[in-house]
Amino acid sequence: MARTDNKIVARQKRVRRIRKKVVGTSERPRLRVYKSSKHIYAQIIDDSKGHTLASASSMVKEISEADIAGKVDKANKVGILLAAVAKANGIEKVVFDRGGYIYHGRVKALSEGAREGGLIF
Repeated sequence: MARTDNKIVARQKRVRRIRKKVVGTSERPRLRVYKSSKHIYAQIIDDSKGHTLASASSMVKEISEADIAGKVDKANKVGILLAAVAKANGIEKVVFDRGGYIYHGRVKALSEGAREGGLIF
């Protein structure tokens, strides 16, 4: 097995372990983060219905065309954008699901941007 396969399997284990504890309800949906090597994605999910209520990513036109240097700054802007979309849909409180990643760098920047935008978690 290659090193990257081990990293992927380990992250999937962490995701399953986290998902046992972190559950989104209709009153307090789950904010889920996924990051690739170039982009970051975030969704707000109601697990009781299985619906995505809001989403944002670094591939959205407002962020991809903006002159933002660095992936951490883009992640912060994604958090702010996601908070704006959530507020428009009437969502104020969420529970944070870091997706098996450590709370550092882009994941931390996204959560701080969401807090700046007005989400409570």
